[in-house]
Amino acid sequence: DLVIVKTFLGLKFQEAILKKIADAKNNTYRLANPDEESQGIDGFIGDKPVSIKPMTYKSKMALPEEISIDFIFYKKKKNEIIIEFDF
Repeated sequence: DLVIVKTFLGLKFQEAILKKIADAKNNTYRLANPDEESQGIDGFIGDKPVSIKPMTYKSKMALPEEISIDFIFYKKKKNEIIIEFDF
């Protein structure tokens, strides 16, 4: 997923997820800049930083990486993308 997420299509995929959630919350969104990305931030919904991860990341949450922002989890299915978030 890391290779896909950092490609052009991956960034468009992240942007689509941010847009969908921001629209549902009547808010704005933007992708993170390189400095923000180095802190584990993929984008913002309003002024809230978020990290977008595949659902498989949930099983790796015990990894030493520490990100203290809200997560958006996604799973790609054949004809849809399932998104989970709790904020």
